Amino acid sequence: MAATAMFPLETVLFPYTPLALRVFEERYLKMLGAALESHQPSFGVVLIERGSEAGGGDTRFHTGTMARIVEVAATERDIELLVVGGERIEVGAWWNDEAYPTAEVHTIAELTWDPALAPLRAEAEKHVRRVLTRAALSSGSRWDPNIEISDDPLESSWQLAAIAPLGPIDQLELLRSSSLAGLLARLIDLTLEAEQILTATFDGGRDDGEPGLTA
Repeated sequence: MAATAMFPLETVLFPYTPLALRVFEERYLKMLGAALESHQPSFGVVLIERGSEAGGGDTRFHTGTMARIVEVAATERDIELLVVGGERIEVGAWWNDEAYPTAEVHTIAELTWDPALAPLRAEAEKHVRRVLTRAALSSGSRWDPNIEISDDPLESSWQLAAIAPLGPIDQLELLRSSSLAGLLARLIDLTLEAEQILTATFDGGRDDGEPGLTA
């Protein structure tokens, strides 16, 4: 089995979701050069468990996503990429970090859509957008609460997981989902937990008579 180029990040990449990256470290510039020589330029993305993106020596989780390169732009100091998440992967073994990280990976089966899940998906979107709006007002957010998502129910389910205001460990749990029903149900639970934290952090302990934030 051929080695797959890997890019460990402090970010979880979800299927069908875009991610902007800035490449400046020599080993990842080499990785990018090799990837761009292939017919379908891509590399694997996994979440860093301990350590940082730069410098090496990090410990990584084994569940990740293939990143398909869709845009490349060079600046004076680095290369800017836009990738889109593809199939989910599981790292079987890390091979070599000498030039850049490589691994043996196996594809995780795609989740399947069932029309009976439509009410659950709609409920998930309602909660995610509401709590995302609250997060944007209180602490800022990477995603616009009104961002458009795919009309495809499977794709949009993953995109809702991506835009929900959750931490990377919660996101990794969602990425590991074994069913779409499980993904959507857990997404709702985690989003409501995040809302409780936002309420406690930004609405709790007020003694100035001012109303708290509202969605």
